[in-house]
Amino acid sequence: MIPRISLNDATSIPQLGYGLCRVDPAEAQRTVEAALEAGYRHFDTAHIYHNEEGVGRALAATGVPREELYITTKLWNDSHDDARAALARSLDTLQLDRVDLYLIHWPRPAQDLYVTAWETLIELRADGLATSIGVSNFGPEHLDRLDAETGVTPAVNQVELHPLFQNRPVREAMRARGIVIEGWGPLGGGYYSPADLPDVVDIARARGVSPAQVVLRWHLQNGVVVFPKTSTAQRMRENLATTSFELTEQEMARLDALDQGEAGRKGPHPAHYEED
Repeated sequence: MIPRISLNDATSIPQLGYGLCRVDPAEAQRTVEAALEAGYRHFDTAHIYHNEEGVGRALAATGVPREELYITTKLWNDSHDDARAALARSLDTLQLDRVDLYLIHWPRPAQDLYVTAWETLIELRADGLATSIGVSNFGPEHLDRLDAETGVTPAVNQVELHPLFQNRPVREAMRARGIVIEGWGPLGGGYYSPADLPDVVDIARARGVSPAQVVLRWHLQNGVVVFPKTSTAQRMRENLATTSFELTEQEMARLDALDQGEAGRKGPHPAHYEED
């Protein structure tokens, strides 16, 4: 029931998944098991979330075949010079022999090791430890360097993307390069709620769905891969139900008009984020 999007490496990715950013490590196993029960098969985690262990326990306990699962994790900023060891640690924690997608979490340009990290990710893909490889929070200038120095284009770029910050220049640049966009913070990243946006609420009332479902549907119709985070089974099911209706062109246009450009950004700017 969940649509898949083709990637530039001849694989595909489920367009709707479950996000583990800010999921308490002590709750990760329970929430992933609940998400599996609700029907999720795509899970997005990262080393820096500190919940890979709980994800791994849930995956080990499930009866869902591995080939039906799509698991993403990410290389943190302090390991750009040793991505092979970092992935080995993540695989051990996740109790997996490969991930479906491995991302460089941030470019950290002042450190200037993201090309080195990318070269290692290319090797990890060739070794079968990551089926697909990509990046997160990369701008066009960072991608240009990857292409120029390695000739290998990422399959995915995961960036901040929600109604108030639609990241249009980056989205357009990614599409021109054949890179699939994933949106983090798709419902506002905890900085605001879809229920705070009158246009979203109006559309939700007219359709008999929740404001969150309206925003997720907007993402899906824009071809964006999303993985909202929630801890309740009811909202997990509601998020999955966004595959069952479509917004009109007029409704899409109302949501497009909410964009505040750079003023709507809630997270760090990739050009300046250097956290260890």
